[in-house]
Amino acid sequence: MISVNERALTIVLAMVEDAEALGIDVQKLPNGCTVVDCGVQVTGSLEAGRLYAEVCMGGLAQISFCDLDLADLWLPGVRVVVSNPPVSCLGAQYAGWEVKLDNYFAMGSGPARALHGSDPIFQHIAYRDESDVGVLTLETGSLPGEAVADKIAAKCGITPANLYLLVAPTASLVGSVQVAARVVETGLHKMVEIGFDVNVLLSGFGRCPLPPVAADDMEAIGRTNDAVLYGGEAWYTVRTDDEAVEKVIDLLPSCASKDYGKSFSDLLKRSHGSFYEIDPLLFSPAEVSVNNAATGRRFHAGSVDVDIVQRVLLG
Repeated sequence: MISVNERALTIVLAMVEDAEALGIDVQKLPNGCTVVDCGVQVTGSLEAGRLYAEVCMGGLAQISFCDLDLADLWLPGVRVVVSNPPVSCLGAQYAGWEVKLDNYFAMGSGPARALHGSDPIFQHIAYRDESDVGVLTLETGSLPGEAVADKIAAKCGITPANLYLLVAPTASLVGSVQVAARVVETGLHKMVEIGFDVNVLLSGFGRCPLPPVAADDMEAIGRTNDAVLYGGEAWYTVRTDDEAVEKVIDLLPSCASKDYGKSFSDLLKRSHGSFYEIDPLLFSPAEVSVNNAATGRRFHAGSVDVDIVQRVLLG
């Protein structure tokens, strides 16, 4: 069986070896856990963000940078090519682990989730990892200490010395890249929300504008989500009945939501910072295509909204 943790570890070790050039810092905690700071006390880099995103996806995706020409608007973008989307996107990348201990909080993503396996998304995919090593990415503005590492390792059933934690705030170069690289994953999560069987997915392809780095995490959360919701494009290849795709295609893009058209920052303010009060149908790419390999048909819904992208990302 594929181990997303072992595949990710190969990338992490390469990052550690090239830490200075990548603008990251590596620390060893007293319990042996390796903490890789990718933007908390360091600058990081776009390349560090690209590798961070590949780690987050369990080494089952290729992340690259691209140019996006949206009408008269030129933007840098992130391109994502995914093998085995259910495992890569939902078994690893999905931010389904709230890491809490005393005053410490981070959203946990990455392959160690497939060792822990407790969040509800695992009810929808037939995958668990079995590995002696664990890799978790933490979206937060503070570095974890020994107690946090001990807790994560215990949940994963591994020793702290075999745990690798990569950390970056949303308001950082790495943060901007890794959230934009979720453009394919957001579509899969929407499929789960509306009852489509994600296990029929064969591959995924997506691209998303790279949002400018914000001054603080709240502004960055708004920009990075807006990039996906209004500028993200995703193409999925599936093998299923056409009727199954026809049933959901119009619900897949973000424009299916009653909250579509509003900046994510405004929605957060309205909901007093709670993601759960925002319409779940909003969380998906702006434009979605589904190619059914069983019949050769292609289904399409939504479109990139250039005006909103320009307004919310570039002011």
